[in-house]
Formats: sequence, C-alpha cells, structure tokens
Amino acid sequence: MRLLTHNMLSSNIKGVTNGFPLRIEVEKVVEKQVEINHDFLRNIFPKIDWKAFFDASRVMGYAELPEEAPEPLVLESDLEFLRKFHHALLELHLEEGALVCPETGRKFPVNKGIPNMLLHEDEV
Repeated sequence: MRLLTHNMLSSNIKGVTNGFPLRIEVEKVVEKQVEINHDFLRNIFPKIDWKAFFDASRVMGYAELPEEAPEPLVLESDLEFLRKFHHALLELHLEEGALVCPETGRKFPVNKGIPNMLLHEDEV
C-alpha cells in the first residue's frame, strides 16, 4: 500500500467521528521504483493532508521530508523536493502490517500490500 492510498483512507466504523489518519503498524516495507511524473505530483500535492503524510512517511522509515508542507511554488522549481515527495508518496509500500483506527483502535490488516478495510457486522 502506497502512502498515497493511506492518505485517502479513513475508518468508517459506525459511530466513529475521528477516523483519519489511520495509524500505521509496520511489519514490512518495500521500495518499488516508479517513473516520476512531475505534473501528477504538482496536481496531487494540494489534495494531500501533509501532517498525516509526513507522520506516515516517518513511521515507514523515511525521514527526508520537511515537517511543514512547502509552498506550492516550491513544486515548480525544487526538483530535489519533488523527487523526495515522489519517493515517499509512490515508491514506499507497506507490504505487511496494519492500519489502526485512531478512535477505536480497530486494526485493519495489510497483507501483500492490500489493506483489508472490511467491517464486521456490528461495525456497520
């Protein structure tokens, strides 16, 4: 599971009001090379919750991103930042582990890079 996916997921358990961001429990992280697309990165940047993304990248063992989100203009000129953003967003994969609801503590397993977000009957 890429951090791009993580940044879009939340817990939909009945009654949960604070289901984002899901906490990551890492068992195995893999890096998979992906061709960089600067236009995609510039377009997705405003949609990313930076704090959740920054925290998730740290949990995944990547400490190259700034703690505060840079200004969008940086995306036009700073190729080094774009490379780091690309790496964290698209090349780091949570292969095995879990996503944990911040409110209930419910664990959603991640196996072979696929998060299982199915709810139990009593959670719907």
